[in-house]
Amino acid sequence: MNTITIKNGTFKKQHLVLLVFPFDFALKELVKTISGATWSRQLGAWTLPYSDGVLDEIEHVLAGKALLDLSAFKKPDIYPELSEDIAKELSQFTDWMRNKRYSERTVQTYMNSLSVFFRFFRNQSVDSIGNEDLELFNRDYIIAKKYSASFQSQVVNAVKLFYANRRNKKLDPNIIYRPKQPRLLPNVLSKAEVKHILEALNNIKHRAMLSLIYACGLRRSELLDLRLHDVDSKRGLLIVRQAKGKKDRIVPLSEKILALLREHYKSAKPAKYLFEGEKRGERYSETSLQQVLKSALDKAGIKKPVTLHWLRHSYATHLLENGTDLRYIQELLGHNSSKTTEIYTHVTDNSLKKIKSPFDDL
Repeated sequence: MNTITIKNGTFKKQHLVLLVFPFDFALKELVKTISGATWSRQLGAWTLPYSDGVLDEIEHVLAGKALLDLSAFKKPDIYPELSEDIAKELSQFTDWMRNKRYSERTVQTYMNSLSVFFRFFRNQSVDSIGNEDLELFNRDYIIAKKYSASFQSQVVNAVKLFYANRRNKKLDPNIIYRPKQPRLLPNVLSKAEVKHILEALNNIKHRAMLSLIYACGLRRSELLDLRLHDVDSKRGLLIVRQAKGKKDRIVPLSEKILALLREHYKSAKPAKYLFEGEKRGERYSETSLQQVLKSALDKAGIKKPVTLHWLRHSYATHLLENGTDLRYIQELLGHNSSKTTEIYTHVTDNSLKKIKSPFDDL
């Protein structure tokens, strides 16, 4: 039985499905029966216009007649580029968000969501879209493609804010079932694991960055945004400015972490940011910081899928295990609600270890 290799192709900006196989008269005649199939001398293959059901049709016609190799095929993005009118609307909405001091991460997230939304409707007029379209998008795009609950909420929030701002029009997100966010426990490292990670780094700057994230429970962006004057060594304090929610907060610095920061300063002599990249005065990049962590994990022999945020989670959990009041931890982490901080009570060791399993009585 011959094998047909299914590949992607394009012609005049149209997505195609290419069927490549050694010459076989009977197989060729069978392929010709597939609706839209034509031979392309230029591409050296039989071609079909791409559609959502084209692969099903190919499999139906060729079932038992040939083996299909789909390893080289990727489902193409069939949605058109944004029209000039909608692109202009989104550009103006972007300006409004920045004027309102939304974080750049939120701006980009909302813009990506809105781009997907309007491309799905093939540049349908902004004014013609209503609640039923929101429901359709949810069913035929988000659910059909099995996107996460968080992505669903993200798109709905972006669309809702866009229409409220640009059209003074309310779309009702309640017509879509708002999925409950999965209640995931924070990932926490043991103190020994944290120590192995930090001690694995010989580079002073690299060790200082990861150590400060753990020592103060910082988010990645908070660490990279730190400037030299944010370290108050005389008072033993770190000032985290304009963090998530546009809030400043103060975190205590121990003498041990201060000594490491002084060592880093003498070695690197940063000009503006506490941690700078190759060019003096420029902020250290997020990608490079991720590589620092990856290198530390490899050297420490830790196989867990650790992220930088695990260090922040570990800081909060270890504080709680040391007896620090939950209200102080909330302030140190910069949480708006105590409910956010309370999740750490579910991963502390102290109380759980006191519970005796009935298995031990058997």
